[in-house]
Amino acid sequence: MSQEPEADLPGEAVLPGTLPEGLRAELVAFRRDLHMHPELGNQEFRTTAAIKERLEKAGLKPRVLAVGTGLVCDIGDWDGERPMLALRADIDALPIPDTKSECPYRSTVPDRAHACGHDVHTTVVLGAGLVLADLHSRGLLPRPVRLLFQPAEEVLPGGAADAIECGVLDGVGRIIAVHCDPKVDAGKIGLRQGAITSACDRLEISLDGPGGHTARPHLTTDLVTAAARVVTDVPALVARRVDTRSGVAVTWGRIESGHAPNVIPQHAELSGTVRCLDIEAWRQAPDIVVAAIDEVANLHRAKSEITYVRGVPPVVNDPVVTELVREAMIARRGTDSVEGTEQSLGGEDFSWYLEHVPGAMARLGVRTPGERGGRDLHQGDFDADESAITVGVELFTAAAFIDAVS
Repeated sequence: MSQEPEADLPGEAVLPGTLPEGLRAELVAFRRDLHMHPELGNQEFRTTAAIKERLEKAGLKPRVLAVGTGLVCDIGDWDGERPMLALRADIDALPIPDTKSECPYRSTVPDRAHACGHDVHTTVVLGAGLVLADLHSRGLLPRPVRLLFQPAEEVLPGGAADAIECGVLDGVGRIIAVHCDPKVDAGKIGLRQGAITSACDRLEISLDGPGGHTARPHLTTDLVTAAARVVTDVPALVARRVDTRSGVAVTWGRIESGHAPNVIPQHAELSGTVRCLDIEAWRQAPDIVVAAIDEVANLHRAKSEITYVRGVPPVVNDPVVTELVREAMIARRGTDSVEGTEQSLGGEDFSWYLEHVPGAMARLGVRTPGERGGRDLHQGDFDADESAITVGVELFTAAAFIDAVS
């Protein structure tokens, strides 16, 4: 962990306002340290230890989750009456290489990178926790707040389900989160009532046949053709069996079969995802998709074995909590700091929390204003304008106060 001078926390005059320069610099250093040491889902031991150490230094009592990584930390004592507001961050990285060759804080771990901004999310919640803890120590925090650092967001069906099993929502009435968005300028957030992400499931398919010579495909199962027809025909069939407004999309990421140009193989494998804008269509999707795969495979005399892995439902932002986030951002940054955003086809396991308590996720702008193009999520060259850290901390801090009086 990079060592920075001890930061002064904000005083009464800036409640719940801007961060002092010392804390801002510390948080940037903390984020860069995480960025250099990315850890995959359920392996975030160093990350968990770093968060725990800093929270304990602030006089808090974080608790590591029973799954071994991730932690929760309450600021203030819950009286059993008014529910707490939870601030959630995801802490895991992706299994891809960091390709930012000129970046001094690029990943030091081969084939691992914080290419989705979880290091920023973690730092934002940590920073908000440090500010709120100082306010609480001086009797200025109007109600308890829970910090939630969740592991394994990138691992279907997501670490949120395990965190919920660990009791992280006990006493929680509302939950909020941010997600980095390289299409939104730093200093702003994108916000939307209702569904802001999509459902995401995973498909694994095996196709089998007796094999044979490419000179005699009529005497066997032409397995490569069967696999190709599954790839091309299944998405079209599914699209005609659900309401087109539900946005169901079957997309393939892997297809493998065969070893020689003149041999019809006996085995083929396909992998892909099923994404869906509408939660009701998501509930129907497994039956529809599996039936379509079987139909196409049978037509080409291929035996199919299908593993349909349930992922996550859409994140559906609660109107009341969405408005709370909007008010908090406007209070800190003005009306121009909030812009509308479209529902994406990306999946996020924050949705599992919203099956239990109302909440909202905002898109945190991380694009440097004036920058053209931009680096997308899940790419090895992804990086964030670090001024977004201050924006996120101030947003969460303001939300804690607005929630207390709403």
